[in-house]
Amino acid sequence: MPADVVAIAQPRMLVLARESRGWKQGDVAKAMKALDGDDSKVSQAYVSRAESGKLPVSGDRLDLYANALGYPAELLTLERGEIGAGAGLIHHRKQQAVAAPELRRIHAILNLTRVQLAGLLDGVPRSIEAKIPQIAVDDYLSPEEAADELRAEWGLPGGPIDSIIAILEAAGGLVLARSLVAPAPLNSGNDSVPVDAVSSCTPGEDPIVLLNAGTPGDRQRFTLAHELGHMVMHTIPHPDQEKQANRFAAQLLMPAKDIRANFQGAVDLRLLLSLKEQWHVSMWALLRRAHTLDEISDWQYRTLAVQMASLGYRTTEPSSLDPEQPVAVRAAVDWRLDHGSDVDSLARAALLRPEEFTCLYLGSTTRLPISTITAEVRT
Repeated sequence: MPADVVAIAQPRMLVLARESRGWKQGDVAKAMKALDGDDSKVSQAYVSRAESGKLPVSGDRLDLYANALGYPAELLTLERGEIGAGAGLIHHRKQQAVAAPELRRIHAILNLTRVQLAGLLDGVPRSIEAKIPQIAVDDYLSPEEAADELRAEWGLPGGPIDSIIAILEAAGGLVLARSLVAPAPLNSGNDSVPVDAVSSCTPGEDPIVLLNAGTPGDRQRFTLAHELGHMVMHTIPHPDQEKQANRFAAQLLMPAKDIRANFQGAVDLRLLLSLKEQWHVSMWALLRRAHTLDEISDWQYRTLAVQMASLGYRTTEPSSLDPEQPVAVRAAVDWRLDHGSDVDSLARAALLRPEEFTCLYLGSTTRLPISTITAEVRT
């Protein structure tokens, strides 16, 4: 930026930065006052006017704002479109009961991750073997057929897929683990689960999937396949998109023509456990698959579900699956470290402070306490 141009905060970046911390406007005002001293005139009304664009934020006040939120001031001045409804739709496999403020925080984290990855991956050589196709699902093409088309286009052999993360990353996808919500154990097999992941596939950008840190490995692969289904099928919101993504995921992970023979004969808990080790999906997913393929009756499905619940399989199944680990983003960061960058320069590229960059991209996926990433204003 030229020396004679005054840096001014962008209102929407102020909102995204605040929401990514899970804060209300009053929380920002309180943090700013704590840094500014007892005579500070910052109030919730000031934050509200700044976020609405009615009050410019620049100079010392911009630095104060940035320090309170724990981000570099450059992030707050960034002009960049965000993603939400419509083109670049954000998808998440979630319960409808998730509170709106939590969803706003998760969406803000995804939008800021887009900013971070754009800076970190700039100039990094990458090998992308395929692309995520857009396959419209309608009265003539089912989610199952969309999954079959994807398998064919990507040249995936029949049977279990070795790694969902690997095929996503081979198609240019960027997968990261982030603390979105408190991780929940396995559910009872219902279609709705807590927020296990959030994803976007914005035209002209890399597809991004944020996995909720701590999601059980028994559910992770289905969650990833579910998010991939959204990216393939849903460029605009659809009232049945969650059910469609579940159907896509089931067919992608357990193709009917390949798995149907496994359900011949007696379907019991011993068989489901054996198939879990073969197909790398939960026993609940296998039970639902046998039911949707009409290989077991409604009565058999209910009976097995009751048995599994009575054994505590709603929270923990035997032979837990290890979570898959993403590698593409860390490989890009390591490449830059090997080619002359240091942590401080990478943090600047990601528009993060070094301690938070280290936490997110080099170490733990647990969010740092806000007190750790904010800094005192230097007078």
